[in-house]
Amino acid sequence: MVVSLLRLLPWQDGVLREALGRLTSSAGLIHGHPGCGQLELALALAKAWLCESPESVAAATAVPACGRCPACHLVDTGYHPDLKVLVPEALRGSLGWDFGADEGDADKGEAKKRKPSQEIKVDAVREAVAFCQSTVSRDRAKVVLIHPAERMNTVSANTLLKTLEEPPGSVRFLLSCGAIDDILPTVRSRCQAWHLPLPEPAAVLDWLCTSHQGLSPADAGMVLAAAGGSPQGAAELLALGWTAAAWQRLPTDVAQGVAGAWAGWPLPLLIDALQKLCHDLARVGVGGSARFFPAQAVPAGAHLPRVTAWAAELRQARRHADHPWNAGLKVESLLFQARRAVQPDAPRARG
Repeated sequence: MVVSLLRLLPWQDGVLREALGRLTSSAGLIHGHPGCGQLELALALAKAWLCESPESVAAATAVPACGRCPACHLVDTGYHPDLKVLVPEALRGSLGWDFGADEGDADKGEAKKRKPSQEIKVDAVREAVAFCQSTVSRDRAKVVLIHPAERMNTVSANTLLKTLEEPPGSVRFLLSCGAIDDILPTVRSRCQAWHLPLPEPAAVLDWLCTSHQGLSPADAGMVLAAAGGSPQGAAELLALGWTAAAWQRLPTDVAQGVAGAWAGWPLPLLIDALQKLCHDLARVGVGGSARFFPAQAVPAGAHLPRVTAWAAELRQARRHADHPWNAGLKVESLLFQARRAVQPDAPRARG
């Protein structure tokens, strides 16, 4: 596994120092708007707690990691013996990490055949608990990082509770998530919560434009809105070939029953886009303003009962988005539902 691919986002330097000063409990919970860099910040915190530079030791880990000592190098290469990172199997590929060698998959051949799990499984949590019982290898601390913590099911969370409440020795837990309400109350109550603030839009737009040559600030602003204000969500859209023009055309394509370029997106992302269109149709339908799409792109006069019914259909589709559907038929079904929902309300006959 290669952890060095994860770096602090440009606006997180000050955030890291603040978090180091405030997160003093043996169990911390970082929460905030999804896609704001929770995992990057959590890894930087763990690295600071494990750093062996004289400055870190003297400051009791209240300063960022030096990035040069042997401990920092071990974290960067993913082989620090006192760091345990738990992520769902399905997330490993997108991160470019391979945690499978130490998370309870006894039969690797069978593990490759089955579909990667979206949850943090109980076997992985049991191994983390056993990891906490072992002796510290490098005389600093032992850190267990869990992301996203809301992916622990009830069994996994209950397996962790006792160790989370009373970590042995110098063990520290660091959980990161989106909405804190998605974390089980029994887990929340044992952690010191710390809210990751949203970055300034200007900093995010500059980062997007710098990372994607040729992207204008106006288009960067549109993709950020399309991602619901999530910096990493916006970057993921751009990586998939997203364009501002395609996003603006999506409502019109849907109304005309045309499968545009967006029809080739992964099904979970397509459903998410349609849910955002549904949300904006409902907002405009009750006199509000669109949130995700440009105002001029959202059709007016949609029949609100049909929009409400469509929202329920999309919620159902989202629950099964990872099912191995026939992609063409599923897109056609979604397009039929969407076209029906966006049709304007028929004018009432005069009596």
